[in-house]
Amino acid sequence: MTIEDAIKTAIELETKVRDLYQDAIKDIADPVGRRIFRVLAGEEQNHLDYLQSKLSEWKKTGTITVERLKTEIPSQELIKEEAAKLSGRVAGKDLGGELEMLSRAYDVETVTSEFYKKMVRELPAEGQQLFSDFVKIEEGHLAIVRAEIDYLTKTGYWFDLKEFDME
Repeated sequence: MTIEDAIKTAIELETKVRDLYQDAIKDIADPVGRRIFRVLAGEEQNHLDYLQSKLSEWKKTGTITVERLKTEIPSQELIKEEAAKLSGRVAGKDLGGELEMLSRAYDVETVTSEFYKKMVRELPAEGQQLFSDFVKIEEGHLAIVRAEIDYLTKTGYWFDLKEFDME
C-alpha cells in the first residue's frame, strides 16, 4: 500500500468512527455517555482534519511532515477514578442503546487500530512516523470504550483485568 492509499483508507476509517460517535450523541439519553461520545467524536474529527491536511501535503509535495497528535483522552488511572465516582448512575436505567453503540464503537475502533498497526509495520519510515501516534491514541480510545462497556455491564473486569474472583 502506498502512503497516499494509506492516508485515504485512514480517512475512510476515521470518518466511519466519527459518524458513529456523532450518531451516539443524538441517540444516548445518559448525559455522561453523551459526553464520552462527544469527546471521542471530537478526537476523530481532529484526526480527520490532520489526515486531510497530510493528504493535501502529499499530493502537492510528495512528502509529509509529521506533527505530534494530541489527545483529550485522559490516562487510564484518571478514567478509573472518574468511573468510580459514577457508581449508581446506571441503576434502573435501560442501557441497551448505549451498550449497542459502545459495542459498535469497540468494533470500529479495533479495525482502525489494527489498520494503523499494520501501516506502522509495512509502510516506509515516512508513513510509519505518520501513523505511530495514531496507534497510541486509538489504543486509548479502545481502553475508554472497553472500560465503559465493562462498567455498564458489571462484568467484573476493568480494562480487561479481572477485578474480583469468587474463589
